[in-house]
Amino acid sequence: MKIHPDTINVPSIRSYGTGWVQVGDERLTRSMVLASDGRRFDWQCARFEDLTDKHFEQLAQLQTELVIFGSGTRLRFPSAALTRALIERQIGLESMDTQAACRTYNVLAGEGRHVAVALLLETSPV
Repeated sequence: MKIHPDTINVPSIRSYGTGWVQVGDERLTRSMVLASDGRRFDWQCARFEDLTDKHFEQLAQLQTELVIFGSGTRLRFPSAALTRALIERQIGLESMDTQAACRTYNVLAGEGRHVAVALLLETSPV
């Protein structure tokens, strides 16, 4: 029994690796945000330690039901002080490593959920 479509009609992450993701035919190496309604933008942050409340305010302005936060190569949780804008707007936040965030976003967006994924693609120190 077929219970899902062969293709999804939302932007999806086609592949990923350490420090990069592929959206459509484009390979991206900078932190980015992708929403299931098609909005996509660079998320100006190269390291977890550099995240501020302004980064999460950007996510709150998307007005999605859920934000999936890909925290890099390992699972990390931003503080409540950083995510206040999401909390105040009652927008859910799930933190996971970036690769798990890619997979979760694809599943939820493919189900028609109004979600966004914020991927921290950390750059290696020079």
